Amino acid sequence: MALLTCRFYSETLGMSTSMTVILPQATRSQIGLDNSASMGKHKTLFLLHGLSDDDSIWVRRTSIERYVAELGLAVVMPNVHRSFYTDMAYGEAYWTFLTEELPAVARSFFPLSEAREDNFVAGLSMGGYGAFKWALRHPDRFAAAGSFSGALDIAAHVKEIGDFDRIFKLIFGDKEVRGTEDDLLALLDRPASGHNEMRPLLYQSCGTEDFLYHGNKAFRDACEKTDYKLTYRDGPGGHSWAYWDEHIQQFLKWLPLGT
Repeated sequence: MALLTCRFYSETLGMSTSMTVILPQATRSQIGLDNSASMGKHKTLFLLHGLSDDDSIWVRRTSIERYVAELGLAVVMPNVHRSFYTDMAYGEAYWTFLTEELPAVARSFFPLSEAREDNFVAGLSMGGYGAFKWALRHPDRFAAAGSFSGALDIAAHVKEIGDFDRIFKLIFGDKEVRGTEDDLLALLDRPASGHNEMRPLLYQSCGTEDFLYHGNKAFRDACEKTDYKLTYRDGPGGHSWAYWDEHIQQFLKWLPLGT
């Protein structure tokens, strides 16, 4: 595997930013790893970080490079700071950066497939919210999406923290989140027409001791009333890297990678 820290200029953000990228490399003599790589463009997982982290965190806190080695899967990990993967009311257009500019830039630098069946998105906490929002708003782009301890009922989360919380004021301003395109529960009810009835497979996990557990149950219950195919898993665990390290491995085994 190749591990790269890529620093580049974003036209959308108007500043330099970074992404951490894992690329498949077929090797025969490397000790301790069974590496796999296709001869063509690589299947890709866009893997999103949480509120207090950056694009390096998945590599620093888990063995993600080792986990994907035998899968021949590229991993693109962008940096979006504390934006909740949103075009901020008072800040930068991180949603536009994530969904429009980042994939185009990454594919211009690296041999990454553009085919829907070869693309996946996942994330933890704030990143779980971002991953599901990207998949639900653009179901034509991803075959599957995953959330680990995601902030999935964002409208309720904003209310619980308080209307005057500085972070959410910067992100959403004074608008009511419920019922908007930033509300995942509202996105679940949106018809799939226009995308040939495409609906990505969804994987959701959250620990029962996690402070976001009730929001995860609310999303699960809402999703079960739709045509989305949801794999839901919970059990003992908190908002911790021990939990996320375990469940990223389960997610990778679950992914519909084919052959």
